[in-house]
Amino acid sequence: MNPTPRWLTSEEKTAWDSFIHMQEKLIGRLSRRVQADSGMSASDYVVLAKLTETTGGRIRFMDLVKLVEWEKSRMSHQVGRMVKRGLVAKEECPDDGRGSFIVATPAGYQAIEDAAPTHVEHVRRLFIDALTPEELDALARISDRVLAHMDEQPD
Repeated sequence: MNPTPRWLTSEEKTAWDSFIHMQEKLIGRLSRRVQADSGMSASDYVVLAKLTETTGGRIRFMDLVKLVEWEKSRMSHQVGRMVKRGLVAKEECPDDGRGSFIVATPAGYQAIEDAAPTHVEHVRRLFIDALTPEELDALARISDRVLAHMDEQPD
């Protein structure tokens, strides 16, 4: 028998609904802008950003899956599309015959370098500029607290 749910109070529901609405609207707008500005999907941008932030522009496939919090099948399809367009390459992992590395290609580096300046300007315009430095600091602390709490919880 399931225990009685701990329903949200009206204040908790208001905070949760506001957060979700803000997050969905922000991600939606940023996704549409990156597509319009660069021709890249938001998923392309996320993968290339994570790859190019690492030394050598390469990450083990499963580490990339965990880093972006996607399902393995979604990442596999995304990487396949990006390989076809020459943005990334797959390399075998020498110490794990079943594993692979995903590597940003020169075309991938060029694509993210072309898209990043405009993307960061949209992030600044839609998000950063709406908050004071103190609010940004508080948001960073709150986000870090929630992330740490989630790491302590089972999926």
